[in-house]
Amino acid sequence: MMIVLAAVLAMVVARAMVYYICKPGSRLHLLDHPNERSLHVHAVPRTGGIAILTGIVVGTLFFATTILISVAAVWITAAVVLLATLSFLDDREGLPVRVRLIGQIASAGLVAGGGLVLPGAGLPGVEWTWPQTLGIPVTILYLLWMVNLYNFMDGMDGFAGGMTVAGFGTFALLGIQGGDTVFVTVNLIIAASAAAFLMANFPPAKIFMGDSGSASLGLLAGSMSIWAERQQLFPFWISILVFSPFIVDATVTLIRRLLRRERVWQAHKSHFYQRLVQSGWGHKKTVLYEYVLMLACGLSALLAQNLNSQGQVALILFWCLAYPMLMIGVHHMEQKNKS
Repeated sequence: MMIVLAAVLAMVVARAMVYYICKPGSRLHLLDHPNERSLHVHAVPRTGGIAILTGIVVGTLFFATTILISVAAVWITAAVVLLATLSFLDDREGLPVRVRLIGQIASAGLVAGGGLVLPGAGLPGVEWTWPQTLGIPVTILYLLWMVNLYNFMDGMDGFAGGMTVAGFGTFALLGIQGGDTVFVTVNLIIAASAAAFLMANFPPAKIFMGDSGSASLGLLAGSMSIWAERQQLFPFWISILVFSPFIVDATVTLIRRLLRRERVWQAHKSHFYQRLVQSGWGHKKTVLYEYVLMLACGLSALLAQNLNSQGQVALILFWCLAYPMLMIGVHHMEQKNKS
């Protein structure tokens, strides 16, 4: 019962904050003006991430009064507060790339310093472990990538908010199977806060989450996946599957841009979801199809927990074939639109 109350409280608080931020007189009412790389055409408040994080903090504090919160959750909270503060300053004033990177490394270091270090990696039936000295840098690099890819993918109405609801909601359900109450509650609170934000972010969006939201949620997604691995709630590769709609698009796009020798740190519109929007699908149709993909990945992750090693391998192979086919489909859509 307390878990549900914490999630509901988080949703109510986040929704109230969204309403406050959307008011022109609000001190948090910072506008995102469209440019040549934007998919939106009107100025929109870009500090919705503050609403999501406020809901998460209030919901977590409420839950912490009823149960001893884990040490991991404390370190993650400290890391998110640091990253969210720097990201808000970046939203408001703009920070040099070096400062942002140092802040991201420091936040990832806090998570790793709190004991959330990847012990290894593996696939069904195969496990690799590495020494702690290697685990720390690998963990920091992984968290840095999750922070930045979430930021890269936050470029379409309802997209990052939907991935947050689907991804962390799936984590909560997987946590129930693993029996970790704190893990379940924290993920449910995150999903509930994001759902409140999504009500105003679904196309046409009235508010964006901004870097303060996307960077923090990327750090949380990475941290929760490491938490699950260390507590043996579910394998690390399942976490990758859950967030694969973001991970695959961002990673493949980055590799393509590197091969073309483009400046990967500059904003662009070459992600697969952006290409679909520009091909004529628009925000709403594209994001609804992306929701189907997110739900399919979430259901696959839940199914994987009840499969044997052979079944899990078959599931992985299915998605390894599905994603290239989806990418080919996007390419054909572009060519059809040009002809």
